Amino acid sequence: MKVVVTAQGPTADSPVDPRFGRAQYLILADTETGECTAFENVANLNAVQGAGIQTGKRVVDLAAKAVITGHVGPKAFSTLSAAGIEVYTDASGTVNQAIEQFKAGALQRAQGADVKGHWA
Repeated sequence: MKVVVTAQGPTADSPVDPRFGRAQYLILADTETGECTAFENVANLNAVQGAGIQTGKRVVDLAAKAVITGHVGPKAFSTLSAAGIEVYTDASGTVNQAIEQFKAGALQRAQGADVKGHWA
């Protein structure tokens, strides 16, 4: 399964970025093969507004089936949900650790946004 993990750096050893829309990197990981590819999220990191929606669209374009992050706002959650992408929040540690938690069923699927819009 392809999942996107928000990250503070470009590797699977990087810490999970607690912000979805303004995450520094998106790490696309294949949970079956272990392959990871990093994508910079600079345009959305510095966006005045719409970062969550634009990052959500990017996740859709990457064909991910789930997102693992720290927190997600209402517009981002709506964008991801409309595309059928599952959202898992409260992830911490490194990207690798978050993926292992996901695979072990230790992360709970979000039922909605857990922060207000424009959360920094």
